[in-house]
Amino acid sequence: MIPATRQFGQTHSPSEIRLNREAKTLEIDFADGAKFSIPAELLRVESPSAEVQGHSPEQKTLVAGRRHVAIMEITPVGNYAIALKFDDLHDSGIYTWDTLYAFGAHQEVMWAEYVKAIEAAGLSRDPK
Repeated sequence: MIPATRQFGQTHSPSEIRLNREAKTLEIDFADGAKFSIPAELLRVESPSAEVQGHSPEQKTLVAGRRHVAIMEITPVGNYAIALKFDDLHDSGIYTWDTLYAFGAHQEVMWAEYVKAIEAAGLSRDPK
């Protein structure tokens, strides 16, 4: 039998997911031993939703002003993902296990690219 996470093409599987409300991070331990603490702001501004990512790279929306965003709710999606509801009420987008692993493994590069894009657009991470 194929494990449930493999049925959806997932190569990673979490062993534990915790919401650190004080630090505004999602902490994830994976079965392979990897452990990540991913800021809510990064999860929000890089949301896998069509609202943020669009339907092609040219349609991606640059989300600014979310420095203090927090995760309000985590909802399981089958055996392969979670949905996050943020306190700015964004709640679309499904974070698969592989997506969350990629966020954790590449968050430094993702942050650098995000900050560069925000600055180039003359925007700020701070709310207006």
